[in-house]
Amino acid sequence: MGEKPSTVAEYRATLTDAQRAGLDTLREAVRAVAPEVEEGISYAIPVFRLRGKPLVWVAAWKRHFSLYPLNAAMLRDHADEIDGYETSKGTIRFPATQPLPVELVKKLVAARMAEVQPRS
Repeated sequence: MGEKPSTVAEYRATLTDAQRAGLDTLREAVRAVAPEVEEGISYAIPVFRLRGKPLVWVAAWKRHFSLYPLNAAMLRDHADEIDGYETSKGTIRFPATQPLPVELVKKLVAARMAEVQPRS
């Protein structure tokens, strides 16, 4: 990729059409749950911030799409739904050869929102 992207547009420009489409599907799912988020770049991939705090990161890779971060509680709470997807510390990977599970992404983003929202 050469230089790291500093904007989402620059990041998207490095992707194939298929990667861009998948990434945009992830971005739309995040915005559907959290329309007030601000999008930027962090760690050279798109990040969504909620009231200045990182909510989630999304990325397009050669063979999969990723959603970060997922903690142990989120993985446990959604174990049945994420069964069959590759996970590792802090991430879930969705194969590029399959349709993105938009409703699952929305549930995971909502769970993450509950973590970062200030408690009243």
